Amino acid sequence: VQLQASGGGLVQPGSSLRLSCVASGFILDDYSWGWFRQAPGKEREGVSCVTTKGGGTYNEDSVKGRFTISRDNAKNTVYLQMNSLKPEDTAVYYCAARRDRAYVSSDPSRYEYWGRGTQVTVSS
Repeated sequence: VQLQASGGGLVQPGSSLRLSCVASGFILDDYSWGWFRQAPGKEREGVSCVTTKGGGTYNEDSVKGRFTISRDNAKNTVYLQMNSLKPEDTAVYYCAARRDRAYVSSDPSRYEYWGRGTQVTVSS
């Protein structure tokens, strides 16, 4: 099984990006999914997470109304749509999966599978 994240880049404040996470060897509906980020000198934090059982979602306060997690089962891909990007959104972004679908979690330690990160830099 493998998670491969892509779509990061250098953008100006106010721009949009869509991150993709191709989940090879996974059946998306059998897992909960999350996007996390880690800025230099900071701990990894949950950004947007979703459980496929019950549809529970979590969005970190600073991204509410701007970021949306979604998935396409046909493409086996989980997305993070990021709008109105701010310099403070600059970080390495990771996608992750966990087998427990009972509830949504933003705790990185509860996720068993991780992809390599993709850098997002928001700067003028």
